[in-house]
Amino acid sequence: MTSPLPTPLPEPFVRFIDLFNAGAYWESHEVLEQPWRANRSDFYQGLIIYASAFVHAQRGNPRGVRLQLLKVQRKLPPYRPHYLGIDVDRIFAHADWILKLLDDDPSLSGPALRSRLPFPRLALQPELVRGDEPELRGIA
Repeated sequence: MTSPLPTPLPEPFVRFIDLFNAGAYWESHEVLEQPWRANRSDFYQGLIIYASAFVHAQRGNPRGVRLQLLKVQRKLPPYRPHYLGIDVDRIFAHADWILKLLDDDPSLSGPALRSRLPFPRLALQPELVRGDEPELRGIA
């Protein structure tokens, strides 16, 4: 059993995680869009891009998956190894695995892509919340 979070997390962020884990990638993306636009959080933007990679995966579009995962790899490095309760290194490992899968089988698309792709889950881990993340104050 995990311990409670050290501080309340922003409701849109928690809702993003819930929707993402339910496979509602488009909806999760939409939930963080407004907070990202208001606060310009690069972390939120990286998560939005990560979710959009799986919108493309659901559509069977390997090019879209690849492009979005490459953007994630450029956007999220400052948040490694973890940030706001998320294991960012795990996101990178998963993105690397998918990119390798796509490299190994360039013909992978459509239903075959959807059946072979490992769709991720994001775990909120209380021990990975520092408590000083700007998103907790709602200013970035």
